[in-house]
Amino acid sequence: MERTVEEPPTSAVLLDHCHFSQVIFNSVEKFYVPGGDITCFYTFTQHFIPRRKDWIGIFRVGWKTTREYYTFMWVALPSDLTKDLTKQQEVQFKAYYLPKDDEYYQFCYVDQDGVVRGASIPFQFRPETEEDILVVTTKGKVEEIEQHNKELCKENQELKDSCATLQKQNSDMQADLKRKQEELETLQSTNNKLEEKVKEQKAYWETELLQMKENNQKVSSENEKMGVRVDQLQAQLLTQEKEMEKLVQGDQNKTEQLQHLKSENDQLFISLTEQKENQKKLQQTVEEMKQKETTAVKKQQKLTESRNKKTTVEEQLVQEVEHLKAKVEAGKACYLEKYKECQRLHKQIRQLRAAALEVKQDQKSQQEPVGMGSKEPAVGTVIGGTCI
Repeated sequence: MERTVEEPPTSAVLLDHCHFSQVIFNSVEKFYVPGGDITCFYTFTQHFIPRRKDWIGIFRVGWKTTREYYTFMWVALPSDLTKDLTKQQEVQFKAYYLPKDDEYYQFCYVDQDGVVRGASIPFQFRPETEEDILVVTTKGKVEEIEQHNKELCKENQELKDSCATLQKQNSDMQADLKRKQEELETLQSTNNKLEEKVKEQKAYWETELLQMKENNQKVSSENEKMGVRVDQLQAQLLTQEKEMEKLVQGDQNKTEQLQHLKSENDQLFISLTEQKENQKKLQQTVEEMKQKETTAVKKQQKLTESRNKKTTVEEQLVQEVEHLKAKVEAGKACYLEKYKECQRLHKQIRQLRAAALEVKQDQKSQQEPVGMGSKEPAVGTVIGGTCI
C-alpha cells in the first residue's frame, strides 16, 4: 500500500457513524484498467462546506475506519466557495499508487476531522474482456470458473446488501439532515433574534458606559476641585490656628499687662489718697497759720496803737510775726509742691486709664473675627468718691 509523505487526518469512527450523502461521486466505472491514471469526479451537496485538510481515499470494500485507506489525494478547494460548490470537482490518482489486485474498491471523501462524508459504488482494477469470444476449456476449468462465479455472485450479493445498507443509511441521514436543517433554521432564527437583542443590549450598555464614563470624569473633576479646596481650607485653618495661638498669647500678655496696670493703679490710688490726706492736713495747717497771721497782724496793730509798750515785747512780736510768715511761706511752698505732685498723679492716672482702654479695644478687635468675645470691667480709680 503506497502513501504520500504527509499522512491525512483519519479517525477511529466506525462505518455506522459516517455520513455518505454529503459528497456525491459521479461517473464511477465498474472497473479501471491497471497501469493507467484514473480521474475521480464528485460534487458537493448544498449544506456541505469543504475544508483545507479534506481528502479522497481509495478503500478496499469492507473497510471499517478511515485508517484503512489504500492511497489518497488532497482535495483542491474551489476558488469561490459560494459559487463553485455546485460544480463538478475532480481529482486524479496516478497509476503508480493504484492497487494491483482485482479486489473491489471504492472512493471515499474524508473531511479534516477524519469522518467520511461520501462514498462511491464499488469498482475493480482489471483489464478489459471480450464477452463475445468463445472460450473452450476443460470441465475442471469450467467448474473452477463456476466456483469463481459463485464467489463473485456471493461477493456481488454482499455488495448489494452493503449498497442497500448504505442506501438505508443515506435515507436515514437525509431525514436526519432535513431535521437538522429545520433545527438549524430554527436555531438561526433564534440566533438572529438573539443577535438583535445582543446588539440592542450592547448599544444600551455602550450608552450606559459612556454616561458612566462622563459621570466618572465629572466626579473625578469635582473630587480634584474638592481636594484642592480641602487643601486650601486646611492651610487656611492651620494659618488661623497659628493666628489664634498668637492672639491667645497676646491676650495673655495683655491680661498680664492689665493686671500689672491694675496693681500700679491701686498703688497710685493709695498714694493719691495719702497725698490728699496730707493735702488736707497742709490746708488745715495753712488755715491755722492764716488765722495765726491774722491774729498776729491784729496784735501788731494793737502793738502799733499802743506805742507805749515796751520795745522788747514789740521785737518779740515782730519776731513772732516773721516766724509765722516764714511758716506761712514754708506751708505755701509745701502746698504748692503737694499740688504739683497731685497734678502729676492725676496725669499718670489718666494715662493708665487710656492705656487700659486701648488694651481692651485691642483685645476686642483681635477676638471678634474668630468669634471670641470677652467683657472686661471698666478700669478706673475712685478718688475721694469720684471715678477717675
